[in-house]
Amino acid sequence: MTMTQPDVLALWKELESRVATGDRFAGLFAARAVDHNVITLSAYLATAGDVHTLEVRLPPGATGYPALTPRVGAAFWYERVIHDQFGLVPEGHPRLAPLIRPGDPLPRHVEGYGMFTIPHGPVRSGVMESIEYLVETPGEAIPHLNMRVFYKHRGVEQRFSGLTVSDGVLLAERTEGIASVAHALAFCHAVERIAGCEPPPVAGLVRVLHAELERIANHLDVAMRLADAAGLAVATARLALHKERVMRLVSRMCGSRFGRGVVVPGGVSALPRLAPAELEGEIGRLARQVRSEAAALMATSSFLDRLRGTGPLTPARARTHGALGPIGKAAGFADDHRLARPYDGYRTLPVPPARAHTAGDAMARLRVRWEEVDSSFGLLGLAAAEWAERTGDQPRASCEPADGRALGWAEAPQGEVLYDVSAAEGRIVRCHPRSASFHNLVLMHEVFAGDILTDFPFIEASFGLSIAGVAL
Repeated sequence: MTMTQPDVLALWKELESRVATGDRFAGLFAARAVDHNVITLSAYLATAGDVHTLEVRLPPGATGYPALTPRVGAAFWYERVIHDQFGLVPEGHPRLAPLIRPGDPLPRHVEGYGMFTIPHGPVRSGVMESIEYLVETPGEAIPHLNMRVFYKHRGVEQRFSGLTVSDGVLLAERTEGIASVAHALAFCHAVERIAGCEPPPVAGLVRVLHAELERIANHLDVAMRLADAAGLAVATARLALHKERVMRLVSRMCGSRFGRGVVVPGGVSALPRLAPAELEGEIGRLARQVRSEAAALMATSSFLDRLRGTGPLTPARARTHGALGPIGKAAGFADDHRLARPYDGYRTLPVPPARAHTAGDAMARLRVRWEEVDSSFGLLGLAAAEWAERTGDQPRASCEPADGRALGWAEAPQGEVLYDVSAAEGRIVRCHPRSASFHNLVLMHEVFAGDILTDFPFIEASFGLSIAGVAL
């Protein structure tokens, strides 16, 4: 649903009011009209069962607008991106430094005797994405952290313009590689809404199979990085092995370790290459191995000591920001699209609700991930069993490209993924993707409460985000 307001302040007041009464702020972006003179601001609100788009057109030639951030703090990074992209000044924004564009060195936030800044990145040891952390410290404590994410900016949103819908799926899958399936799902859901097509039930089940395997692989990766930060070489190696087994299973199902090429508008490109019984057997074996490994890791006291109380996000902050995925659930705020706004096979499969957590620390974030891994294995078993009864069904419905605009979503391992897609004459006019990584990473500024430099790798790993998904 898209609603238009007459002016910016009217839109901001409605947003502020609806967020205060329970809706979740889900994003803000700007788009320039074809004549390149008028800019539209679009805000997303997650409501019960839907995601609404609220819009306002700025006056022709406008160079600024009253900032939303003082009213809705979660808009902080979104308005910095708008400034980077269009030069629009959100008047009253507390810190309008470049985010996805290179800029001058960031000013210090903390002054005092012995304070200095440690630049950590963008190149670091190991297989790590390019990001520069500027750690302000007197030596051990971390009173403030800045982040420079522009090294990964690729202009993905602009690259969508002019592509065919089928090529758009390929780009969506590569927007945030570790969540390829979730991005393809969100994009295809938007396209399917425009075209008015509904994937067949068997396609919804296959989509669930790939989405849940992607979730397990991501959560195993987080656990592996946490074990590595603690110097647990055996646990690191074994968790990496289980993640590899998951990705090899995905490859055997479709030919791609990342599940690429499976999700297409109207359904899936083909049914899995494994027989249902064989897939169920593989899932059962993996489940037993991973659960055993998780139990051993969570019984290692030296490991748990490094997580307990590290990088806490308060429940109040999680709620006001609308923290997504495991980061929000670990702090008592859960808004999972599979439950709140179900799609594909999740409409009929029993997705377990998140357990209650309030600590919001690295320990709680890992516990949430193990719980999601456990529920994912349960969903995989159910989906595989239902698929066994539909092996003769067609995996794809006709979904001819249509003109229009729609919003699509999916629940990635990191949380909510949104795609705002406009199409005309068989091609994409505009596509705005928004990952959970972008929405959540800004919270890393706020969780260094009493933590020291050696806690940094635990906090970063426990967030489990992708910088590629931040600097699109």
